[in-house]
Amino acid sequence: MAASKKVDSDGILVCGLGRFGSATASALARIGHDVLAIDRDPKVVQKWAGKLSHVVESDTTNPEALVQLGAEDFGVAIVGIGTSVESSVLTCANLADLAIGQIWAKALTEAHGKILERIGVHHVVYPEKDAGHRVAHLVTGRLLDYIEFDDGYAIVKMRPPLETQGFTLGESRIRKHYGVTVVGVKSPGKDFAPAVADTRVSTHDVLIVSGHSTLIERFAARP
Repeated sequence: MAASKKVDSDGILVCGLGRFGSATASALARIGHDVLAIDRDPKVVQKWAGKLSHVVESDTTNPEALVQLGAEDFGVAIVGIGTSVESSVLTCANLADLAIGQIWAKALTEAHGKILERIGVHHVVYPEKDAGHRVAHLVTGRLLDYIEFDDGYAIVKMRPPLETQGFTLGESRIRKHYGVTVVGVKSPGKDFAPAVADTRVSTHDVLIVSGHSTLIERFAARP
C-alpha cells in the first residue's frame, strides 16, 4: 500500500474509482481541490495514476488502512463503491468512526441508502435515479437544465414562452400568473443578469426560474 501525503481539512477523500467515483474525483481535481483517490483494484489504480495526482491502492473496508492513509485529516469523504453493498457500508462506517466532517456516498438501492444514513452518512446519492429523474424533466424540450431539491422546490434553465417574449418581467407578471420566479436572464453575447421588473425578455434569451416543480412544469408547458 502506497503512502499518502497529508492534507488539510479542505482535502477530499474519494473511495472507489468506478464510473461515479472516478468522474467525481476528476471533476474535483479539475476545479482545484486536493483529492486523494483510493481503490483496491491495482489495475484501476494504475489506470488513474496518470490522470489524478494522488491515487492509492488500499482496502477502505479495513479501518487500519484508512488510519494509515490519514483519512481523519480530510474534511470531506466521498464513497463511490458500486460493486458491493457490504464494502460500501463498511467503508462508510469506518469513515463515520473517524468523524469525517462530511460523508457523501453512492447508494445502489433505497434500502442501501437507508443503511448508509443510519451509520452516519450525511449525503446519500442515487446517481442513476437522479439522472433519470432529471432527464424526464428535460425531454419536454423547453427546459435546458433542471435541479430539484428534497421539498419539491426546483431551479431550472429554460427557453422563454411566447407570451413573455418582447415584454418586461413586470409586464408579463409571471409570478402572479404561474407562481414561479424568474431570478435571472442570460441574453446571447451578454453576461448573466439578475432579473428585475424592467428586464425585457427576447426570443433568444435563457431564463433562470425558481419555484415548486409542478408550477415550473406548468409554466414550461406554455407555447
